[in-house]
Amino acid sequence: MDVTVLSTAGTLRGRERDGVASFLGVPYAAPPFGPRRMRPPQPPEPWTGVRDALAPGETAPQAGYLPAMSALLGQAANPGEDCLNLNVWTPAPGRTGGRLPVMVWIHGGAFRNGAGSLPVYDGARLASDGVVCVTLNYRLGAEGFLLLPDGTANLGLLDQVAALEWVRDNIAAFGGDPDNVTLFGESAGAMSITALMAMPRANGLFRRAVTQSGAGHHSHPEDVARRVTERLAALAGVEPTTEALAAAPPERLIAADTALGQEMAAATDPALWGESTGGGTTVLPVVDGDVLPGRPVDAIAAGASRGVDLLTGTNTDEFRLFLVPLGISAFITENFLNGFLSAFGLDPAHALAAYRATRPDAAPGDLFSAVLSDHAYRLPAIRLAEARAAHGADTHVYEFAWPSPALDGALGSCHTTEIGFVFGNLSTPLLGEDPPRELSDQMRAAWTAFARDGRPGPAGGLLPDWPAYGDRRSVMRLGDRVPVVREDPASRERLLWEGVR
Repeated sequence: MDVTVLSTAGTLRGRERDGVASFLGVPYAAPPFGPRRMRPPQPPEPWTGVRDALAPGETAPQAGYLPAMSALLGQAANPGEDCLNLNVWTPAPGRTGGRLPVMVWIHGGAFRNGAGSLPVYDGARLASDGVVCVTLNYRLGAEGFLLLPDGTANLGLLDQVAALEWVRDNIAAFGGDPDNVTLFGESAGAMSITALMAMPRANGLFRRAVTQSGAGHHSHPEDVARRVTERLAALAGVEPTTEALAAAPPERLIAADTALGQEMAAATDPALWGESTGGGTTVLPVVDGDVLPGRPVDAIAAGASRGVDLLTGTNTDEFRLFLVPLGISAFITENFLNGFLSAFGLDPAHALAAYRATRPDAAPGDLFSAVLSDHAYRLPAIRLAEARAAHGADTHVYEFAWPSPALDGALGSCHTTEIGFVFGNLSTPLLGEDPPRELSDQMRAAWTAFARDGRPGPAGGLLPDWPAYGDRRSVMRLGDRVPVVREDPASRERLLWEGVR
């Protein structure tokens, strides 16, 4: 059945099925190309009559994943210029003044890939649990995260702010409460949310946040960001000016970004590429002093967003996703591992003894994955929780431990495995043929309870009491047969990084 809702730009036609209405491909900003390319987002053009919102909109231009990764993660479809759009799922369409909690998803993809319209992000199941769910697209790669020579930066983050402003101004017409908005996101989406927590321009646009496998360390200072821009322009064969970059075909910038990612993956000196050293994440939020005044984790440690409730966590085997499908694990040697630990500022012998204590039969590639999972994901989440606890700001922390059956179980509980359980969409390659529906029930109940009142447990009796992270370092472990709160899990490994990460 078709349904209509009046937005600030015009009337939208959506479709209701099984008690949930969807409105897809809704523009929250004008197409960011032509004269608007590499400029802050502008409002969408209003329309007359009724605009169909029955199919996902165009997605941000992007390189896509390598085949081995694409088979597990899926590819964004339909790239194009009119990419600043969002999707809404609601059980209460057209009920103005609605008071349902609102959950806004910011997708991951290393700031280079992804879209809010991927099937695993379909919000119908969450909406049927009594929330209004929104997913969005934002500019990626060079289009969204270069520090441009004229000082413009963080356009992708400004896109996200524009989407949140659309939610503030429109979501009541869809039955949602604009004063009860929860951001949730994974990987680059979670890092974006942590950046939004540190951004003055995002103040007041959300009340709660859920950061899955991403926290506040991942950003570029101005000197690194300038080098990224200059090197990418050189690889694209254009002058490092805003005008030249904005005139280059998107596919040329995408190819240059891919080449730069290969250079960064081979780099070992953090002074050159900062947080991107040794990985393929070429662009990150830029600490430009304006849009993003400081590194997010530092701003939060100084008290930013202390009034925002936070749920954060990581997966047990995060980094296996980046090593196993591409066959990298088998090539990691003991010498290579020792060198990496030294580069991180750890004593290799001491660190390896700590990681081997709980992994006595682990190969060097397995230990490498464990170290990088801690460095890139678990430790940043812990630092975020510690920083907030110092200000008395409640933070609930989880560990997701369910192992993916994909690739004969070699992935473990890797990066992105939890997403399908959160959305209730269990038909994904990572989850196999018979994933536990009760785990999805537990996670959806926790996430939606948190969106309602900032308390993820006991989530209608599906979880035990879930204390906030504090002196006891309480972490809810999900994905084992029985959810359980553990105190200071993997403490020996955590202590290795004191004063380092």
